[in-house]
Amino acid sequence: MPKTRKKKLPVTNTDRASSSSTPTSSRTVIRRFHVLLKKQGQLKNASSANAEALGEIEREIDELGGLAAYQRMSNVGQGNDRGGGSEKVLIQWLIDMGLRKREAKGKLRLLEVGALRPDNYRTCMSWIDTTPMDLRSRHPSIVEQDFLLMNGDENRGKWDIISLSLVVNFVPDPRDRGRMLRLAHSMLAPDGLLFLALPLPCVENSRYLTFDNLQSLMNVLGFTEVERKWKKGGKMAYWLYRKSENDGGSPDRKSLDEYRKKNICRQGDRNNFAILLP
Repeated sequence: MPKTRKKKLPVTNTDRASSSSTPTSSRTVIRRFHVLLKKQGQLKNASSANAEALGEIEREIDELGGLAAYQRMSNVGQGNDRGGGSEKVLIQWLIDMGLRKREAKGKLRLLEVGALRPDNYRTCMSWIDTTPMDLRSRHPSIVEQDFLLMNGDENRGKWDIISLSLVVNFVPDPRDRGRMLRLAHSMLAPDGLLFLALPLPCVENSRYLTFDNLQSLMNVLGFTEVERKWKKGGKMAYWLYRKSENDGGSPDRKSLDEYRKKNICRQGDRNNFAILLP
């Protein structure tokens, strides 16, 4: 009798957030999600949306496992056997700045956007009060909330630190990415810190964004770069920005308009990642 062949399951067909998924399969799924969500956002914003094309994209997203699958793949990437999450970079920078020794001033208020785990900062509980938040909470301690829909008045100047780690690149609309950075600025306390983490190709190999271009954009928004970390051939880039003392001032219209449309910075085989102001 012929042997019965076992049906292979897709890489996303598991609820285990473990290292059973390989780094390559995780990155492949995450990249595909980014492509599909970008196309989905473009179609939804189009004046004459193509219902058939939109349906095809949504079906593929469902076949991949939906947002839950994306979160699982990202969670695998944060495992200790993969080098841990980006919070390690932020924690070390804060320690280097001497912010761990501030007991008299109370704990630092950290808003962790896109949190996949509730305890990323458990080793810093004595000096950091963390509020983890995500679009789809995977744990009762993670607030389920869309950052772009947060009440700006209630959160104005509330947070000492905001972490946007692998969050901005997940937003499909370039203008919503810019809006996210502007909202973060308004929600930070005076001299507050913004931690930004992006896949390195978003800046190193983008047609519309370079390191210098990003720095200029952040300056216009009212941020001053404090730290930067990346390496040639690496996968990630990290920045730490401080909210400027003048609270961003009032940039002239010309400065803002420069970042409201896509400007080609480099030619050749590049990706189309961009951050635009609304």
